[in-house]
Amino acid sequence: MAQKVLVTGGGGYIGSHCVVELIEAGFCPVVIDNFSNAVRGEGDVPESLRRIEKILDTSIEFHELDLLDRPGLEKLFKQHSFSAVMHFAGLKAVGESVEQPLRYYQVNLTATMNLLEVMQTHGVRNLVFSSSATVYGDPQRLPIDEQHPVGGCTNPYGKTKYFIEEMIMDQCKAEKDWNSVLLRYFNPIGAHSSGLIGEDPQGIPNNLLPYVAQVAIGRRKHLNVFGNDYDTIDGTGVRDYIHVVDLAKGHIAALKKLKDNCGCKVYNLGTGTGYSVLQMVKAMEKASGIEIMYLIAPRRGGDVASCYADPRLAEKELGWKADFNLERMCKDLWRWQSKNPTGFTNNGPSS
Repeated sequence: MAQKVLVTGGGGYIGSHCVVELIEAGFCPVVIDNFSNAVRGEGDVPESLRRIEKILDTSIEFHELDLLDRPGLEKLFKQHSFSAVMHFAGLKAVGESVEQPLRYYQVNLTATMNLLEVMQTHGVRNLVFSSSATVYGDPQRLPIDEQHPVGGCTNPYGKTKYFIEEMIMDQCKAEKDWNSVLLRYFNPIGAHSSGLIGEDPQGIPNNLLPYVAQVAIGRRKHLNVFGNDYDTIDGTGVRDYIHVVDLAKGHIAALKKLKDNCGCKVYNLGTGTGYSVLQMVKAMEKASGIEIMYLIAPRRGGDVASCYADPRLAEKELGWKADFNLERMCKDLWRWQSKNPTGFTNNGPSS
């Protein structure tokens, strides 16, 4: 019988792509989401999951549940025997976290504490956590490996990821039968090759590529490029962009690592290559065939000049490596955006 894996925040961008990979790898995902970053579809199910059911011709068990609802979480764990948990749920906008720090601490930290305590009570000891390269703060050296100092975070969102990592590490030290893999993502972009699921930010996109795609499709007039005076190839910020499907496959590799009774492990998930904002704009122009208007704006507080991964440890210990190149990332993103000009709120993707 397929092992059940609880996926928190499984209706969102990264979570939903991981649900696809879980099913294809023979696992049975049980998904919870509170719709803070997911679009409600028919039958009060996230539209992303409804579409995955079509792509894979399957059914997915879903529960509308907020991790702050401790009794609801207890009830779910009593109903199921989970082999592991993949934890994606949380607030994730850097700028918003600066404006609303207490909300970010309340939601992200309390939710995770509830989850860890309920896992402990019900004997679930295996966890894959969706962390972030933001825990590294302003890079002291490049590329960034897992030994790079952490904790010098430049915003409350990054601090919540760092604090949660510390909570999980402490729990693994205290309880020797716990196994956790903390995955520090760099910048996920792209979409499933079907064009049926992808990133659909609610409101104004916080991340570069969804914004660029919305400019290309005509939903936004132009892109603001924040700063062109950094010490980089063209003066604009450099980041490590990774295809979301590669990222999802990294989670499956992490899940398999848990079976080794690995204790607590940390891995970067990135490509190891950095691209500037203007290089990404050019790549999306090539993928879409559309000129993307942009304006140079002042730097944003908290932004760093360059940030890219050393992903060799994940290749060595997980047997995982990013496969998709920049051209493929942009092609898949454009397929999703052009099929779904207004995201999941369409009545369905256009042909």
